Amino acid sequence: MTVSFIDEIERIINSGEVSLPVFNPTALRVQQELIKKEPDTRIIEQLITGDQSLSSQVLRMANSSFYRGLTKIMTVKAAIIRLGMREIGRIVLLSASQNQFRSSIPSVNVIMKKLWQHSAGCALASNWLARRCKFADLSSQAFFAGLLHDVGKLFVLMVIEQVKKKNKKTIMTDALILEAIDTLHSHQGYVLMQKWHMPEQYCLIVRDHHEPEIDSKNYLLLIVRMADMACQKLGIALTPEPSLNLASSVEAGVFGLTEVDFAELEVMLEDTTSLFA
Repeated sequence: MTVSFIDEIERIINSGEVSLPVFNPTALRVQQELIKKEPDTRIIEQLITGDQSLSSQVLRMANSSFYRGLTKIMTVKAAIIRLGMREIGRIVLLSASQNQFRSSIPSVNVIMKKLWQHSAGCALASNWLARRCKFADLSSQAFFAGLLHDVGKLFVLMVIEQVKKKNKKTIMTDALILEAIDTLHSHQGYVLMQKWHMPEQYCLIVRDHHEPEIDSKNYLLLIVRMADMACQKLGIALTPEPSLNLASSVEAGVFGLTEVDFAELEVMLEDTTSLFA
């Protein structure tokens, strides 16, 4: 039964019968401006304020306890001044992405919310780890890669949602759904990233973040894998693994990370709960 369900989902994806998720164009334009040598604050402000839904979400996140501002931020311009363009860029990505992790089917929506929490947690952890491991120049890329590493799971969930809507009699348990997204997400995520014309380094992270054999020189991939494991250990995941020993991992050995580093990472991740609402 499980195999036939997975095969059917894969058949539907390959047939082109389902609509692909679309990467938020405003968020993409903000990122394109930020990678310039001298990004223009006014352009970034105009892009965000031009999207009413996005700007309201950006302000909500900017005012969350995670950023601990003394006074409430009332405008996008004030948010940029207080937090800086780079941080606002990360908030824009989080805000834009969160909109996609919703379903009108209650059982699917519960999984979507957990997946959103994991994706956001991995983004923040990847950014933190890049800076802690003295790869500050990779911190923005690490955030982006961490946020999108499981985009294949989101896509497969969207396909399952469309299948359920077309045929309400379709039986799909949580275990069946989780097995389908676990089996299909790496390849389907890689294909989706290519269709979005994302840089190859991000496509490869989506495809290879679970591979047993790793390139010890691909620091961006190692950072995302480490962030993924940290979130799994803390329970910020679809399938938590509290018994994971992060300090003994190959990735920790490459970067020289210790139990102290992981304790600080856990504190940071626990502080992000206000962003996950």
